[in-house]
Amino acid sequence: MNKADEPRIVLAPMEGVIDAPMRAFLTSIGGYHRCVTEFIRVTDVLLPERVFLRLCPELATGGETQSGVPVYCQLLGSDPVAMAANARRAAALGTPGIDLNFGCPARTVNNSMGGSVLLQYPDRLGNIVRAVRDAVPAGLPVTAKIRLGYENHALLPEIVENIRQAGASELAIHARTKFDGYKPPAWWSSVKPVMYQGTSSTYINGEIWTVADSCLALQASGCEHLMLGRGALASPDLARRIQSARRGYDLAPMPWSVVASHVERQFLHTDCSSPRHIGNRTKQWLAYLKRAYSQADELFSMIRKLHDVPGITQAFAEHRRVVDNQCIRHCQV
Repeated sequence: MNKADEPRIVLAPMEGVIDAPMRAFLTSIGGYHRCVTEFIRVTDVLLPERVFLRLCPELATGGETQSGVPVYCQLLGSDPVAMAANARRAAALGTPGIDLNFGCPARTVNNSMGGSVLLQYPDRLGNIVRAVRDAVPAGLPVTAKIRLGYENHALLPEIVENIRQAGASELAIHARTKFDGYKPPAWWSSVKPVMYQGTSSTYINGEIWTVADSCLALQASGCEHLMLGRGALASPDLARRIQSARRGYDLAPMPWSVVASHVERQFLHTDCSSPRHIGNRTKQWLAYLKRAYSQADELFSMIRKLHDVPGITQAFAEHRRVVDNQCIRHCQV
């Protein structure tokens, strides 16, 4: 397979989980073509620059991770004028692209007319996309992320057509409705009838946990490309292994010892700042990692009830000794 024929893989936005340090780690492993920030909530005002820089610190380094992977600013809101103004500001700050969030299922977001609730109003989606497209330079990509619908799939063709006609260059579709939430399965085949045509690209998202899942998702949906979210957290090297498999060779999964060292580094660098929430992000990540690594379950059990830096740091040290001893015994066999 030529590189031009390989699926592009986007690291999905996940509010409260995939932040700048996580983006830096996952893109350092390889396989990703771009990332999307956690959503920047837009109401009816022009947000100050500090809001964009807080959620997308990569703006200070050319809009890329340390590995050179572009990071698009994602906006979430329902007011076309305000969305356009904030997209213009993000563009001025140097974002390499604008992504629009029409897929968030969170009740608090939906209750304020943001995210997936807008899937009930295809015309409004088109108005928002068009306003943003017109507000930013012609060469700056404007992309969107949606779900199959709000309660059902009935409006999906109209949703996609409105977004396409409004000028979005790419569309990521999470193959579930808002009412589905994150319950399996993902309805990949429901995307096929509305897949983007011509110069537009479509990314399939949802329940892609393994290399095999990626193949099935692409085949069932008819999409050319992938967006990974929870699967990337469970298997940090998933994107790289997908790309390798498409080239005809398999890579062994990243060893737990390597993953564990990054989990510990994330805790020390990003998860110790708020006394009320010490360890929460680390525990959340371990909950995903348990799907691919049994050792993550062991580490999670060690820190589950801990809420202080010294205690969690000691637990990491104890776990590291166990892992090192296992590696030594394995090498001696």
